[in-house]
Amino acid sequence: MTEVTAYIAIGANLGQAQRSVQKAMLALGQLPMTRLIRCSSLYRTAPIASDPSGQAGVPGPDYINAVAAIATGLTALELLLHLQALELAAGRERPFPDAPRTLDLDILLYGNARIDSARLVIPHPRMDQRAFVLVPLAEIAPALVSAAQLAAVAQQAIEKLPPAP
Repeated sequence: MTEVTAYIAIGANLGQAQRSVQKAMLALGQLPMTRLIRCSSLYRTAPIASDPSGQAGVPGPDYINAVAAIATGLTALELLLHLQALELAAGRERPFPDAPRTLDLDILLYGNARIDSARLVIPHPRMDQRAFVLVPLAEIAPALVSAAQLAAVAQQAIEKLPPAP
């Protein structure tokens, strides 16, 4: 089995968001042909809109975010389907773009792959615009995030949470 290192953004802002993110981290390591390599700390961020125009985000509770590194033998599309199944199992609904959510799992990077299809775009198209992605990614894979990328999102508020006791 050929393994690929993939990076997954994890976020939640409904229900027990911190617990949902922690459970998702463990669930990633339980996927078929997949093992968990490393997880970032947890971070708290305010909701933001996905469009880069600077418009205010959709109202809702703050998000708990993290990034996990996995080694997987799944294809990128198989991985996406498994992530969507985890979201659904956590009660994820998609009533409108940027809606608050019980769990959000996004493939940021899948090895060195460049994918641009109707179902999946890798690298994630907005990862460079989001501190809640770049800061935890830099924590676990500093070589993947440049100082310029971090500087570009430095104005976005992000708070590293203390480790759970």
